[in-house]
Parts: sequence; structure tokens; C-alpha cells
Amino acid sequence: MQLTVKDVAKLLNLSEKTVYRMIQRSEIPVHRIGEQFRFNRTDLMEWAQSKRMNVSPELFNEPEVEGVAPQKVSEALAGGGIFYRLEGKDKEGALRALVQVLNLPPDIDRDLILHHLIAREALASTGIGDGIAMPHVRNPIVVPLDQPMIALGFLEHPVDFGALDGQPVYALFLLFSPTIRVHLRQLSRLAYVLSQADVKAALTRQAPRDELLGAIRRVEDELATHAHPAAGAGI
Repeated sequence: MQLTVKDVAKLLNLSEKTVYRMIQRSEIPVHRIGEQFRFNRTDLMEWAQSKRMNVSPELFNEPEVEGVAPQKVSEALAGGGIFYRLEGKDKEGALRALVQVLNLPPDIDRDLILHHLIAREALASTGIGDGIAMPHVRNPIVVPLDQPMIALGFLEHPVDFGALDGQPVYALFLLFSPTIRVHLRQLSRLAYVLSQADVKAALTRQAPRDELLGAIRRVEDELATHAHPAAGAGI
């Protein structure tokens, strides 16, 4: 999804004048199309997360897209699994360790998945700071899925991921989605969830599965209440 300056101002809780100043100073990822500026949603969300910017939760209240019902991050993570004490001495080794334990059908080419992930890292690190990375592929349709899937892997030894804050990564969130639009939507939601203090604290402790999922569900419940103050519907 290509965003306008007005969209970005709302998403980042900034004035449009501030966004234009950031564009002029080359402080924000943007593309110029004729006389207009457009922003790639994935690039913007990753950039905002790396800068620890306050992202408005209102934009996460979206209708169904491409026939796929919205799914919570906690549901996608429960399906993908949480794995502890993964080995890996460097970025590629860490990614390989997580790919090998994924709950995937036996006919899925795990080496192909790893290749796509490494190619994505060559473009820019998916390390978002605070020891967390969100590896994902530019073309999300690598694994045939009906719903998004998120896997979390905790590394036995943190590795250098080239994150902007310089901190080594100990937690990897690997995201797969059935379509590009669902991929962008889920990536945005995951970035928002990971920006919340309670979730960060649970990750730092490498809390048990149920505790982690509970922390994420509470954030999602609060997000749903914010988006639907009257009905309290799920996101």
C-alpha cells in the first residue's frame, strides 16, 4: 500500500508540515512520483519502529482484505510456534536454526525460504532494536497459507543483525502471509505489539509461551477497545 503525506502524518501522529520537513531533510523513506510523494507501508513501519516512534493504533482497524479475515498477532503466533534456545553463531545461522524448526508441511523447501530471508537481509537489516528482529521476505507468498503465520525464536546466544541501535538480536519474529496486503497489515500489527512495554518485558525475560501470548492478547484487547470504544469488537 502506497501512503500519502496525509496518511503518514496520521500514522506517525505528526503534522503534515513536519512530514514535509523530514522529506526535505531525507530523514524518512519516501518515493517521489511526479510532483507527489508516496511511502511504502512496509519500509515506513520498519523505519518508524527502528526510531521508536509512536504509531497511531487507529490505522489497524481495517476490514477484511482479499477474502482473508483479519487475524490477531497472538493467533498467528500460536499457530507458528515459540521456540527456545536456538543455536546460531551469526545472522545466517540464526535464521537457519529458526527455519529448521518451523511447523511446515514436509514438502516445503526450507532452503528456499532461507534463501529469500537472507536476500531480504542483504537489502536492509530487519533488526528493529532492543534485541528484536522481524525477518520476512519482500514476496510473502513463499509458503501457501490460508492465514498469516508468525514464529518466534529465542537464540541461545545473541547475534549481530546490523540493527540501527547496534544491539545484538536474541529474539526473531518470522512472518509468513498468504498475500502481500495481508503481509503488510500483519507486519504493521506486529510492529505495534512489539512497541508495547509489557510485551517487551516478557520478551526480555524469555517468558513461557502462555505468558507471552497473554501479554500480546492484552495489547490487542486494548487496541480493539481503542478502535471500537463502543462495541469493543476484536481487531
